[in-house]
Amino acid sequence: MVNHLIASFSYGGLLLILLLGSLGLPVPEEVPILTAGMLSHQQVLHWWLALPTCIAGVLGGDLVLYGAGRHWGERVVEVRGLGRLLTRARLEQIETSYRRRGVAIVFLARNVMGLRAAAFLGAGIVRVPFWKFLAADSAAIGYGVPLNFGIAYLFARHLKAVLAEVHRIESWIALVALVGGAGWLYIGLRRRGERALAAAARPAS
Repeated sequence: MVNHLIASFSYGGLLLILLLGSLGLPVPEEVPILTAGMLSHQQVLHWWLALPTCIAGVLGGDLVLYGAGRHWGERVVEVRGLGRLLTRARLEQIETSYRRRGVAIVFLARNVMGLRAAAFLGAGIVRVPFWKFLAADSAAIGYGVPLNFGIAYLFARHLKAVLAEVHRIESWIALVALVGGAGWLYIGLRRRGERALAAAARPAS
């Protein structure tokens, strides 16, 4: 669908998808960026126009989220649509993170799917200075977007295979984490049970 929309509406469609994605459209921003790189390789788009369009769309969406957080403050959790991106519990966690690490959260969250929207709304709510937000976000975009675009452009013919391999590795990582978590839980419960049995076996004083 994304491929068809971008191919049909060209750079305007690409920009629109990226902006809507930042506002909750269920399309990860990596998808239109990768699609733009692939279509540029196929000469459906010009890379020297597609790449700046990707950067503008991503940055524009981030600024919209920051502006919404700064305008509505903590009331943003009650705004229809935006409330899905940031719950009150997550807002408290993000506010604590900004107090501890400052604007570094913007840079770190930029390329973490599922976290960046909440982090950027939170940056506006806690009133991170605009120039600091812009500098950190631009630095993260400056390497993240060209990297994804370049991978799709250079490996367009093998993109599906590359993504499949990435998903396979992610699945193995998730499995290892699940097994490790289950093992940790088992050991913890076993030790707790042994302590309880030892306490019950002690003679009452």
